[in-house]
Amino acid sequence: MPELPEVEVTARALGQRFEGCRIESVRVHEHRLRWPIPRQLPLLLQGQTITRIARRGKYLLWHLPEGVLISHLGMSGAWRIHESGAVPGRALHDHVEVLCDGALARLNDPRRFGALLWHAHADGDILAHPLLADLGIEPFDPRFDGAWLVAATRGRQMPIKQLLLAGTAVVGVGNIYAAESLYSARIHPLTPAGRIGRVRYERLAAAIREILAMAIEVGGSTLRDFSSVHGVAGRYTEFARAYGREGLPCPRCLAPIRRLVQGQRATYYCPRCQRR
Repeated sequence: MPELPEVEVTARALGQRFEGCRIESVRVHEHRLRWPIPRQLPLLLQGQTITRIARRGKYLLWHLPEGVLISHLGMSGAWRIHESGAVPGRALHDHVEVLCDGALARLNDPRRFGALLWHAHADGDILAHPLLADLGIEPFDPRFDGAWLVAATRGRQMPIKQLLLAGTAVVGVGNIYAAESLYSARIHPLTPAGRIGRVRYERLAAAIREILAMAIEVGGSTLRDFSSVHGVAGRYTEFARAYGREGLPCPRCLAPIRRLVQGQRATYYCPRCQRR
Protein backbone atom coordinates (compact mmCIF):
# COMPACT_ATOMS: atom_id res chain seq x y z
CA MET A 1 0.00 0.00 0.00
CA PRO A 2 1.37 3.46 -0.84
CA GLU A 3 2.22 5.26 2.40
CA LEU A 4 3.05 8.89 3.17
CA PRO A 5 6.35 9.07 1.22
CA GLU A 6 4.81 7.50 -1.89
CA VAL A 7 1.77 9.80 -1.72
CA GLU A 8 3.99 12.83 -1.13
CA VAL A 9 6.14 11.93 -4.15
CA THR A 10 2.96 11.65 -6.22
CA ALA A 11 1.53 14.93 -4.92
CA ARG A 12 4.72 16.85 -5.71
CA ALA A 13 4.96 15.48 -9.24
CA LEU A 14 1.28 16.08 -10.01
CA GLY A 15 1.49 19.57 -8.56
CA GLN A 16 4.59 20.46 -10.53
CA ARG A 17 2.88 19.50 -13.80
CA PHE A 18 -0.76 20.46 -13.25
CA GLU A 19 -1.01 23.34 -10.79
CA GLY A 20 -2.35 26.31 -12.71
CA CYS A 21 -3.68 24.12 -15.51
CA ARG A 22 -7.28 24.11 -16.70
CA ILE A 23 -9.11 20.77 -16.80
CA GLU A 24 -10.24 20.20 -20.37
CA SER A 25 -12.06 16.92 -19.84
CA VAL A 26 -12.46 13.97 -17.46
CA ARG A 27 -13.24 10.42 -18.53
CA VAL A 28 -14.30 7.79 -16.00
CA HIS A 29 -14.03 4.25 -17.39
CA GLU A 30 -14.74 2.43 -14.12
CA HIS A 31 -16.86 3.97 -11.36
CA ARG A 32 -16.52 1.03 -8.94
CA LEU A 33 -13.66 1.92 -6.63
CA ARG A 34 -13.79 1.61 -2.82
CA TRP A 35 -16.67 4.08 -3.00
CA PRO A 36 -18.39 4.75 -6.34
CA ILE A 37 -16.94 7.68 -8.26
CA PRO A 38 -19.71 10.30 -8.56
CA ARG A 39 -21.41 10.09 -11.96
CA GLN A 40 -21.42 13.90 -12.24
CA LEU A 41 -17.69 14.22 -11.59
CA PRO A 42 -16.64 14.94 -15.22
CA LEU A 43 -19.11 17.82 -15.48
CA LEU A 44 -18.11 19.16 -12.05
CA LEU A 45 -14.42 19.26 -12.93
CA GLN A 46 -14.47 20.34 -16.55
CA GLY A 47 -13.30 23.92 -17.03
CA GLN A 48 -11.94 24.37 -13.50
CA THR A 49 -8.32 25.33 -12.88
CA ILE A 50 -6.20 23.24 -10.53
CA THR A 51 -4.89 25.72 -7.96
CA ARG A 52 -2.93 23.28 -5.77
CA ILE A 53 -2.33 19.56 -5.27
CA ALA A 54 -1.49 18.73 -1.66
CA ARG A 55 -1.40 15.77 0.70
CA ARG A 56 -3.11 15.07 4.03
CA GLY A 57 -2.09 11.73 5.48
CA LYS A 58 -2.35 9.31 2.58
CA TYR A 59 -4.93 11.40 0.71
CA LEU A 60 -4.18 13.51 -2.36
CA LEU A 61 -6.17 16.75 -2.39
CA TRP A 62 -6.68 18.47 -5.76
CA HIS A 63 -7.77 22.02 -4.85
CA LEU A 64 -10.08 23.68 -7.36
CA PRO A 65 -12.11 26.92 -7.30
CA GLU A 66 -15.36 25.08 -6.48
CA GLY A 67 -14.09 22.33 -4.20
CA VAL A 68 -11.53 19.60 -3.63
CA LEU A 69 -11.02 16.33 -5.48
CA ILE A 70 -10.04 13.69 -2.90
CA SER A 71 -7.88 10.84 -4.20
CA HIS A 72 -6.69 7.80 -2.25
CA LEU A 73 -4.43 5.22 -3.89
CA GLY A 74 -5.73 2.28 -1.86
CA MET A 75 -3.62 -0.87 -2.01
CA SER A 76 -2.37 -0.67 -5.57
CA GLY A 77 -3.30 2.66 -7.11
CA ALA A 78 -1.02 5.07 -8.95
CA TRP A 79 -1.37 8.23 -11.02
CA ARG A 80 0.56 8.43 -14.29
CA ILE A 81 1.39 11.54 -16.30
CA HIS A 82 1.54 11.33 -20.09
CA GLU A 83 2.46 14.32 -22.22
CA SER A 84 0.63 15.03 -25.46
CA GLY A 85 2.10 13.09 -28.36
CA ALA A 86 3.34 10.32 -26.05
CA VAL A 87 0.13 8.86 -24.65
CA PRO A 88 0.07 5.04 -24.68
CA GLY A 89 -3.13 3.11 -25.15
CA ARG A 90 -5.34 2.74 -22.10
CA ALA A 91 -4.38 -0.24 -19.94
CA LEU A 92 -6.87 -2.64 -18.37
CA HIS A 93 -6.93 -0.93 -14.96
CA ASP A 94 -6.74 2.69 -16.12
CA HIS A 95 -10.01 3.81 -14.56
CA VAL A 96 -9.91 7.63 -14.78
CA GLU A 97 -8.30 10.09 -17.20
CA VAL A 98 -7.94 13.84 -16.55
CA LEU A 99 -6.85 15.96 -19.51
CA CYS A 100 -5.20 19.28 -18.57
CA ASP A 101 -3.46 21.64 -21.01
CA GLY A 102 -2.57 18.78 -23.32
CA ALA A 103 -1.17 16.45 -20.65
CA LEU A 104 -3.05 13.39 -19.38
CA ALA A 105 -3.21 12.17 -15.78
CA ARG A 106 -4.38 8.55 -15.53
CA LEU A 107 -5.46 6.73 -12.38
CA ASN A 108 -4.57 3.05 -12.48
CA ASP A 109 -5.89 0.83 -9.67
CA PRO A 110 -5.86 -2.96 -10.26
CA ARG A 111 -7.50 -3.85 -6.93
CA ARG A 112 -9.94 -0.91 -6.95
CA PHE A 113 -9.44 -0.19 -3.22
CA GLY A 114 -8.67 3.46 -3.93
CA ALA A 115 -11.07 6.39 -4.01
CA LEU A 116 -11.87 9.47 -6.05
CA LEU A 117 -14.46 11.71 -4.42
CA TRP A 118 -15.66 15.30 -4.72
CA HIS A 119 -16.01 17.73 -1.80
CA ALA A 120 -17.64 21.04 -2.68
CA HIS A 121 -16.57 24.16 -0.79
CA ALA A 122 -20.25 24.62 0.10
CA ASP A 123 -20.03 21.43 2.17
CA GLY A 124 -17.50 22.97 4.58
CA ASP A 125 -13.81 22.81 5.39
CA ILE A 126 -12.08 19.95 3.57
CA LEU A 127 -10.13 19.05 6.74
CA ALA A 128 -13.47 18.39 8.48
CA HIS A 129 -14.40 15.78 5.87
CA PRO A 130 -15.15 12.40 7.53
CA LEU A 131 -12.13 10.80 5.82
CA LEU A 132 -9.74 13.46 7.14
CA ALA A 133 -11.18 14.76 10.39
CA ASP A 134 -9.76 12.07 12.70
CA LEU A 135 -6.28 11.79 11.20
CA GLY A 136 -3.31 12.29 13.50
CA ILE A 137 -0.78 15.08 13.28
CA GLU A 138 1.51 15.30 10.26
CA PRO A 139 5.05 14.08 11.07
CA PHE A 140 6.58 17.27 9.61
CA ASP A 141 4.32 19.54 11.67
CA PRO A 142 6.53 21.61 14.02
CA ARG A 143 4.32 20.53 16.94
CA PHE A 144 5.19 16.86 16.45
CA ASP A 145 7.84 15.87 19.00
CA GLY A 146 8.43 13.65 21.99
CA ALA A 147 6.01 15.62 24.17
CA TRP A 148 3.27 15.16 21.57
CA LEU A 149 3.81 11.39 21.54
CA VAL A 150 3.83 11.22 25.32
CA ALA A 151 0.48 13.05 25.47
CA ALA A 152 -0.99 10.89 22.70
CA THR A 153 -0.03 7.59 24.30
CA ARG A 154 -0.57 7.95 28.05
CA GLY A 155 -2.53 4.99 29.39
CA ARG A 156 -2.30 3.15 26.08
CA GLN A 157 -1.32 -0.53 26.31
CA MET A 158 -1.29 -1.05 22.55
CA PRO A 159 2.18 -2.01 21.26
CA ILE A 160 3.96 1.05 19.88
CA LYS A 161 4.29 -0.43 16.39
CA GLN A 162 0.53 -0.98 16.17
CA LEU A 163 -0.18 2.49 17.50
CA LEU A 164 2.02 4.06 14.83
CA LEU A 165 0.22 2.12 12.10
CA ALA A 166 -3.18 3.23 13.43
CA GLY A 167 -2.44 6.81 12.34
CA THR A 168 -4.19 8.49 15.28
CA ALA A 169 -1.06 9.73 17.06
CA VAL A 170 0.78 10.61 13.84
CA VAL A 171 -0.15 9.93 10.22
CA GLY A 172 1.80 8.26 7.45
CA VAL A 173 4.11 5.95 9.39
CA GLY A 174 3.38 2.78 7.42
CA ASN A 175 4.73 -0.68 8.10
CA ILE A 176 8.20 -0.26 6.59
CA TYR A 177 8.74 3.18 8.09
CA ALA A 178 7.43 2.18 11.53
CA ALA A 179 9.89 -0.73 11.71
CA GLU A 180 12.75 1.46 10.56
CA SER A 181 11.87 4.31 12.94
CA LEU A 182 11.64 2.00 15.94
CA TYR A 183 14.96 0.43 15.01
CA SER A 184 16.58 3.86 14.76
CA ALA A 185 15.12 4.91 18.13
CA ARG A 186 16.10 1.56 19.76
CA ILE A 187 12.51 0.79 20.82
CA HIS A 188 11.16 -2.76 20.73
CA PRO A 189 8.02 -2.93 18.53
CA LEU A 190 6.03 -4.81 21.21
CA THR A 191 6.62 -2.18 23.91
CA PRO A 192 3.29 -0.83 25.24
CA ALA A 193 3.00 2.74 23.96
CA GLY A 194 2.07 4.13 27.37
CA ARG A 195 5.28 2.84 28.97
CA ILE A 196 7.66 4.79 26.74
CA GLY A 197 9.13 7.91 28.29
CA ARG A 198 9.81 11.40 26.94
CA VAL A 199 13.48 10.81 26.06
CA ARG A 200 12.80 7.75 23.93
CA TYR A 201 9.83 9.44 22.31
CA GLU A 202 12.04 12.38 21.37
CA ARG A 203 14.33 9.91 19.61
CA LEU A 204 11.35 8.27 17.90
CA ALA A 205 9.86 11.55 16.65
CA ALA A 206 13.23 12.57 15.22
CA ALA A 207 13.67 9.13 13.62
CA ILE A 208 10.22 9.27 12.01
CA ARG A 209 10.92 12.65 10.43
CA GLU A 210 14.39 11.62 9.24
CA ILE A 211 13.28 8.30 7.74
CA LEU A 212 10.20 9.70 6.02
CA ALA A 213 12.23 12.58 4.58
CA MET A 214 14.81 10.15 3.22
CA ALA A 215 12.09 7.94 1.75
CA ILE A 216 10.55 10.93 -0.03
CA GLU A 217 13.97 11.87 -1.40
CA VAL A 218 14.49 8.41 -2.96
CA GLY A 219 10.96 8.09 -4.34
CA GLY A 220 9.37 6.02 -1.58
CA SER A 221 9.28 2.22 -1.42
CA THR A 222 8.22 -0.28 -4.06
CA LEU A 223 7.43 -3.76 -2.78
CA ARG A 224 4.85 -4.80 -5.33
CA ASP A 225 2.70 -2.19 -7.06
CA PHE A 226 3.83 1.37 -6.41
CA SER A 227 5.76 3.48 -8.89
CA SER A 228 5.94 7.21 -9.49
CA VAL A 229 3.85 9.21 -11.96
CA HIS A 230 6.58 8.45 -14.51
CA GLY A 231 6.68 4.73 -13.74
CA VAL A 232 9.86 4.80 -11.62
CA ALA A 233 10.11 2.44 -8.64
CA GLY A 234 10.87 3.76 -5.16
CA ARG A 235 14.30 2.91 -3.73
CA TYR A 236 13.98 3.25 0.04
CA THR A 237 14.21 -0.48 0.82
CA GLU A 238 17.74 -0.43 -0.60
CA PHE A 239 18.71 1.66 2.43
CA ALA A 240 16.64 -0.12 5.10
CA ARG A 241 18.61 -1.15 8.16
CA ALA A 242 16.06 -3.54 9.70
CA TYR A 243 13.08 -4.05 7.38
CA GLY A 244 13.41 -7.15 5.21
CA ARG A 245 16.78 -8.11 6.75
CA GLU A 246 15.81 -11.16 8.82
CA GLY A 247 18.91 -13.17 9.74
CA LEU A 248 21.32 -10.50 8.51
CA PRO A 249 23.61 -8.71 10.97
CA CYS A 250 22.37 -5.56 12.67
CA PRO A 251 24.34 -2.61 11.24
CA ARG A 252 24.98 -1.40 14.80
CA CYS A 253 25.78 -4.48 16.90
CA LEU A 254 25.94 -7.36 14.37
CA ALA A 255 23.25 -9.42 16.16
CA PRO A 256 20.96 -11.17 13.62
CA ILE A 257 17.85 -9.14 12.75
CA ARG A 258 14.67 -10.95 13.78
CA ARG A 259 11.17 -10.98 12.32
CA LEU A 260 7.83 -11.18 14.09
CA VAL A 261 4.24 -10.72 12.95
CA GLN A 262 2.02 -8.01 14.47
CA GLY A 263 -1.51 -7.59 13.24
CA GLN A 264 -0.70 -9.69 10.15
CA ARG A 265 2.18 -7.37 9.24
CA ALA A 266 5.85 -8.34 9.34
CA THR A 267 8.03 -6.47 11.82
CA TYR A 268 11.82 -6.53 11.81
CA TYR A 269 13.95 -5.59 14.81
CA CYS A 270 17.29 -6.15 16.55
CA PRO A 271 16.89 -8.17 19.77
CA ARG A 272 20.02 -6.59 21.25
CA CYS A 273 19.54 -2.92 20.30
CA GLN A 274 15.76 -2.95 20.82
CA ARG A 275 15.31 -4.64 24.16
CA ARG A 276 11.82 -4.81 25.71
